[in-house]
Amino acid sequence: MRITLKAARVNADLYQAEAAKRIGVDKKTLGSWENGKTFPPSDKIPIICSVYQREYDEIDWVRH
Repeated sequence: MRITLKAARVNADLYQAEAAKRIGVDKKTLGSWENGKTFPPSDKIPIICSVYQREYDEIDWVRH
């Protein structure tokens, strides 16, 4: 079962600001990804997976 990007962050015990800093984006950008308004660029996806300690296919990248 896949989890949302926000759930992956919360499960990694990270606040949005800290996660954004580790990923290398601002908090607003991360929020936009979590809300499904925009999609993370391909160069950020491996970083997100690493920071959240998740495999790519464990995350539902498109919010419904």
